[in-house]
Amino acid sequence: MPALPGRRERWALAALSVASFAYVTTEVLPIGLLTVIAHDLGRSPSETGFLVTGYAAVVVLASLPLTRLTRRVPRRALLTGTLAVLVLGSLLTAVAPGYPVLLGGRLLIGLTQALFWSVVAPTATAMFPPAVRGRVVARMAIGTALAPVLGVPAGTWLGQQAGWRAALAALAVLGLVTCVAVATLLPRAAAGPTDADGGHAGRAPAPDLGRYVTLVVATVIGVTGFLTAYTYITPYLLEVGGFAPGALSPLLLAGGVAGVTGTLLVGRVLDRSPRGALLTPLAVIACALLGLHAFGAVKAAAVVCLCLAGMAFSALAAAIQNRTLQIAPGGVDLASAGTSSAFNVGIAAGSMLGGALIEGPGVHSVTLVGAVLAAVALAALLGEPWAATGAATGARPTRGRAAGRRTRPAGPAGRTPSHTSA
Repeated sequence: MPALPGRRERWALAALSVASFAYVTTEVLPIGLLTVIAHDLGRSPSETGFLVTGYAAVVVLASLPLTRLTRRVPRRALLTGTLAVLVLGSLLTAVAPGYPVLLGGRLLIGLTQALFWSVVAPTATAMFPPAVRGRVVARMAIGTALAPVLGVPAGTWLGQQAGWRAALAALAVLGLVTCVAVATLLPRAAAGPTDADGGHAGRAPAPDLGRYVTLVVATVIGVTGFLTAYTYITPYLLEVGGFAPGALSPLLLAGGVAGVTGTLLVGRVLDRSPRGALLTPLAVIACALLGLHAFGAVKAAAVVCLCLAGMAFSALAAAIQNRTLQIAPGGVDLASAGTSSAFNVGIAAGSMLGGALIEGPGVHSVTLVGAVLAAVALAALLGEPWAATGAATGARPTRGRAAGRRTRPAGPAGRTPSHTSA
């Protein structure tokens, strides 16, 4: 596969990928350090867990308002500013004298993450021709996929060896380096403000309100399904799979490596088949979770299904972002904020649903329910052509008797010959 054009642009894309790595690591690292932080601050595990759930809630609630508020701010200044606040927030959490300041620093970082995910993909794709948009999204998603494999384990290890404050300070250093790199490397073509309609780098090539709403709904349902099972995959592997506790780390590492592989693989097909790249991961997730439910007690089968699910979920995340940039009914920044919120709603809903299932039917049920929800999301996306409005305004395609057939909806996005300027 030929390299992406533009040396400076490729380095800027790498910097944005590292930024995504830093944000995902920052978001979930307290999970690995939960017991250490709780013991040091004299707080209960549930209170310490709110460092993650409260963070996610801020991302969900703030994405759309902040994106709308900052739509005319130049992208280079905006991304540099979000990363600068990430650095300050990380330093604040590292030196926090108590739980309230630690929580406040986390929520401050959550505000910047809400804005970051809304604008980073449109900014990254604005640096390259539309024909390679999918590859750009996949390259940027490598940082997201690597965070659970490298960032969280490394941060957890550092926190256990040198204290949780050292781990958070290390994230501040990483954020500072990334902030400088983005400010220096992001080219002018991708650094301008959004247009009058709030969409950076112009509008989507095939805007469609019906398709976008379908994508948002399917995202919530599909992510909920995956997280219903995956949030509680550790007790599932112990109780159903019969794995020893010492096998959990290698198993989760294998799932993380599979996720990175999924991101790399989906990048090869996003531009050629954007809908197929979206439908296939959901189908694989449904089958893998169903396989875990049916054959979870067979260790070899459980490992294969675990890796397939991790691979497909990472591919799904990149495919959702890519599809958003193609069918956004208005500004791509606002549309990205919408799907980012939907993704985080799915994460929270899956965690809560899985917890309720464990307390009720038991841990064996989480994979079955997750598979059913993934299948429902797949069915919703299969019906996307019938939800198409054919335009960004929401007007449904006409059905004329004289023509004798329904007007065809807009075709797949991403095949426009023109490149929209920033």
